[in-house]
Amino acid sequence: MFCFESVVRYSEVDADGFMKLPSILDLMQDCCIFQSEELGIGLDFLRSANRVWALSSWQVIIRRYPNMGERLKAYTWPYRFQSFLGYRNFKIEDARGEEIACANSIWAFLDTKSGRPARIPKELSEKYPFEPPYPAEFADRRLRRPKDMQTAPAITAGRFCIDTNRHVNNGKYVLLAQEYLPEAFKAGSLRAEYKKSAVLADRIVPGIAEEEGKITVSLENEAGEPYAIVEFMEDGK
Repeated sequence: MFCFESVVRYSEVDADGFMKLPSILDLMQDCCIFQSEELGIGLDFLRSANRVWALSSWQVIIRRYPNMGERLKAYTWPYRFQSFLGYRNFKIEDARGEEIACANSIWAFLDTKSGRPARIPKELSEKYPFEPPYPAEFADRRLRRPKDMQTAPAITAGRFCIDTNRHVNNGKYVLLAQEYLPEAFKAGSLRAEYKKSAVLADRIVPGIAEEEGKITVSLENEAGEPYAIVEFMEDGK
């Protein structure tokens, strides 16, 4: 199990001094990237092999939002590889060892030249230490696109959204979607499914659907095809 220690920075907190949800997601994403880098199969290795790990979906459960200055430990471990899919868990603990958040995620191994899935090679999978899956019930990876949605004005994918894969980063979809939550809405969990990659200057059209204790935001292209669907569940629901 890989561990990465961090501290809640001022740049990561909201107006009330609590760590923002996208910052929690960034910490998890950084943790798994640091593990791959330490094992010698990180960004440079993947780039030379014309391969990339693309997040297909994840579910994140927030136990509580930490305050600025709190020291945290982020943990990650893969628990299964199957064909071109990798399954990975995360958890974040505070200085007392109490859990802040946990997550389940599914990643697709892709050929960057063709854009198609590629089988995970044995020599790569053998590099990772596997652990048993996190003992929690996680929902299915697929999210339905709501039928009745309120459409918001289109957003242009700016340079701040783009990562080393030249795509809008996983966390940035959540950052964009979160803007459509009511101010008093506090997310206790999040599910996101990534359908296709938006790139620089793409027009992203948000569609918002609200149910009791749940808000779903579908971020789509102008043809109505989702880039990502993000579901926020209110704390306590």
